[in-house]
Amino acid sequence: MYWKQADDGLFSHGIDAWWCDCTEPFEADWKGAVKPEPELRMLTNTAESKLYLDPEYINAYSLLHSKGIYEGQRSVTASKRVVNLTRSAFAGQHRYGTITWSGDISANWETLRKQIADGLNFCMTGSPYWTLDIGAFFVHNKPDLWFWNGDFNEGVADLGYRELYVRWFQWGAFLPMFRSHGTDTPREVWRFGEPFYDTLVKYLKLRYRLIPYIYSLAGAVAHQSYTMFRALAFDYREDTRVHNIDDQFMFGPAFLVAPVTTAMYYGPGSCKLHNVSKFRNVYLPAGEWYEYWSDERIEGGKTIEAKADLETLPLYVRAGSIIPVGPDLQFADELPSAPIRLKVYPGKDAEFTLYEDEGDTYNYETGSYSLIEMHWCEAERTLTIGRRSGSFDGMPDEREFLVEIAGKAGQCIVFYRGDPVVVREDQVENAVLFLDSSMGKEDG
Repeated sequence: MYWKQADDGLFSHGIDAWWCDCTEPFEADWKGAVKPEPELRMLTNTAESKLYLDPEYINAYSLLHSKGIYEGQRSVTASKRVVNLTRSAFAGQHRYGTITWSGDISANWETLRKQIADGLNFCMTGSPYWTLDIGAFFVHNKPDLWFWNGDFNEGVADLGYRELYVRWFQWGAFLPMFRSHGTDTPREVWRFGEPFYDTLVKYLKLRYRLIPYIYSLAGAVAHQSYTMFRALAFDYREDTRVHNIDDQFMFGPAFLVAPVTTAMYYGPGSCKLHNVSKFRNVYLPAGEWYEYWSDERIEGGKTIEAKADLETLPLYVRAGSIIPVGPDLQFADELPSAPIRLKVYPGKDAEFTLYEDEGDTYNYETGSYSLIEMHWCEAERTLTIGRRSGSFDGMPDEREFLVEIAGKAGQCIVFYRGDPVVVREDQVENAVLFLDSSMGKEDG
């Protein structure tokens, strides 16, 4: 009956995705001025749920709710993937197309800091898609409700909230799902004014340019059980210094992200702060790293002082990375055949698999997708763009790759039609136009 209502009232009219908000059955503790202790909260909510559910099903409610939406949609079409944003989760729920967000959090710096660890711990359980409300859900403070405890009663008019929002937005650009949501105040980027507006646009555009990288990671999630939002211990488990770092993470194999989690310019009420450092400490695990914004090479295995002014998110790329980058976009599939910039970060051998498919439908489950394996050989200083495997409806016959090497001038243009191409470092530096073997010989 539930699916019939959802289908008749919504899905049959063309919606793209679901927001099945509070998929926990009851919230009997959301009242009063004093937050109950955890044990009392559990007892209160469990007692309420027992009026309607057998206790053994309470925690699994979200799982079965999501299963119902998933199986219902798949029963009527295979041409639209299930995407379901849900506030609660249970083990294995991600198999039903869910993305879990952290619920109705409040706008203050302490919450921002804690959310990083919350999300990383969630993804450690094997559920790969997690997100949050950028800028927090509750922005104001209501003393009679313990959960409505933001620090910014003037909302976006408060310079302190604008700074907090920018830092949340910078971090959000490196989450599996990038979304701004909340109550109490508007959040359109143009409402923030200068210099906040320019910084928001900078990271919004960066997120869209990184779609070839992010979508390839999503392909690895689906086909290889990968996790893109990664605690440092996932990739540096032998380095005991990373085990308790709760405010940095890896985004895929290449990026190390270190969000800014303290105010540097303004406090609540637009109170201007003085003599606050515009740097933050960042631990770089052993190996070479590149500062993303400048391509400066840095030796790891130490803590550094990273530039962190308002427009700068401390962001580093691991040496031995290949990052595919697309153009500026207004929406995700605006320019499906646009050139892709392949930026190589040398220092050690590197590999990356560019994954592409139809962008929707479940045809990828039966093999309708393509893979292009890329390899940087440090010893020979060459990038090999391998033979494309697989295909899908609408796949471009030709791809234009713009090859760059971090720290080097020049750009090699490669017209790729599925056959292997080997690009040397000197060809990149000399801006060679390179045709693959299916089109002819190299043309300088």
